Amino acid sequence: MNDCRLDELARLCGAELIGEPAMVIRGPASLTEAGADQISFYALSRYRPQFEATQAGAVVVAPGTQPVRAGMALLVSADPSRAFTRIVQHFAGEDLPSRAGIHASAVVAPGARVAPEAWVGPACVIEEGAEIGAGAQLVAGVHIGRGARVGAGTVLHPGVVLYARCRIGARGIVHAGAVIGADGFGFEPTREGWKKIPQCGIVEIGDDVELGANVCIDRGRFEATRIGNGVKLDNLVHLAHNVVVEDGALIIAQAGISGSTRIGKGAIIAGQAGIAGHVTIGAGARIGAQAGVMGSVPPNEDWAGYPARPKTQSMRALAHVQRLPELVERVRELEQRLEELTRMRTRS
Repeated sequence: MNDCRLDELARLCGAELIGEPAMVIRGPASLTEAGADQISFYALSRYRPQFEATQAGAVVVAPGTQPVRAGMALLVSADPSRAFTRIVQHFAGEDLPSRAGIHASAVVAPGARVAPEAWVGPACVIEEGAEIGAGAQLVAGVHIGRGARVGAGTVLHPGVVLYARCRIGARGIVHAGAVIGADGFGFEPTREGWKKIPQCGIVEIGDDVELGANVCIDRGRFEATRIGNGVKLDNLVHLAHNVVVEDGALIIAQAGISGSTRIGKGAIIAGQAGIAGHVTIGAGARIGAQAGVMGSVPPNEDWAGYPARPKTQSMRALAHVQRLPELVERVRELEQRLEELTRMRTRS
């Protein structure tokens, strides 16, 4: 990390500086861990106690926030989180320097095309007919199948597998262990047991896509599994065959999307959600964590629960479930009173 004056950081993120311009900041840290030579950020009121107790030399804050002790500098921004992200990027620098060439241990088929500006790292394998675009970075141990394509500037981290004929666009990031283009899970029952259904399609991934570690995207049965531009998939997400994810959607860790489902533009699927096959999640829809989606979801709606339903309905149902012990006890008391009344009536 490179030390930086506070006024330089203010200009970098477009914030108003309240405090000593010449203060030297050595890096970012959380409110609870930051020291006098570090910078943090405070945006949500629930973190007020941490803000009041922090030892950070400077804090990125929203307009109207005042210092809580003498000597604390503030960088005031309408969007503290985004401003702090810019600061963190500055200190992080370039995590993966761009290189060019082919490592001596890499295996590149004679018919593969590797742009001179690309880097093919140690133990990578590039099969016949594959194409690697300008500035792409295959870090190490990456396998590129026959006829597959990697776009310009895309980074494939160690252990990534891109199966035959599958394609990923420009400026992508694919983290370690991701598998793109494995067979879809298709089997037919026969008297002899399960018979495999051939999976002849591919995976097509657009530009500016980021795939987390151990993401698995299956190839289509006949056509393509398609991922649009700007899509972000967290670690351990699974997309089955023929799924379509439209531009700008975001899918969080351990979510599973069944075959032939379509995820609309800008939709958000939270962690561990499960989406049934052949349904549509509308553009801008938001699916809560661990939701079980059995049918299509309209655009721009919030759904949650299992089975998933509109969030207000799901929260209402959950509230009723939490009252079940109390309701059971009331029913038991009513049954006892009914029995007593019945006995009294019988005696009379």
